[in-house]
Amino acid sequence: MSDKGTNQTLHIVCGQPGAGKTTFGKELALKNSAFMLDIDVATENLVRAGLASAGKDPNDRDSEEFKVAFREPIHATLFAIARENLSRGDVVICAPFSQELQKSDWLDWLQENVWMKVEIYLIVCDEQILYERIKERANPRDAAKLLNWQEYRKRYTWKRPVFPHMLIDTTENTPF
Repeated sequence: MSDKGTNQTLHIVCGQPGAGKTTFGKELALKNSAFMLDIDVATENLVRAGLASAGKDPNDRDSEEFKVAFREPIHATLFAIARENLSRGDVVICAPFSQELQKSDWLDWLQENVWMKVEIYLIVCDEQILYERIKERANPRDAAKLLNWQEYRKRYTWKRPVFPHMLIDTTENTPF
């Protein structure tokens, strides 16, 4: 961790869409009097505008084109906002971070580049519950996932990261 750090903690709540990241993150933020940063709240309007401006589907979040154009800037924005708020207290970021979880050095990279203590929470739940939650929230961004559920699940099967993290199973409910 860099010597530029603070005594604050960056809590990263990650996992698949529908697993309960936002619900868990809100409770974690409340419990720690932390600043809450959800990927959708922080970036959704800009992403939709950018996609529409490019003549693309504003609900796309799964295409390679979306990932190439938006993934890095979205994450950079989340970490920039987190850094700005760390002098005021802990920060909770809720985002999938699917590719990052598979990098063995991601935790080290985070601690070096965001200049603070980092705790990672991987949120998981039963596949049927995941499907029901995504269906229930009726978000237009999820239509393609639901239409091709088996294909979507094949693409987004994650392995547990090799670095220290807390595994939180929300199949029954959020553990607070």
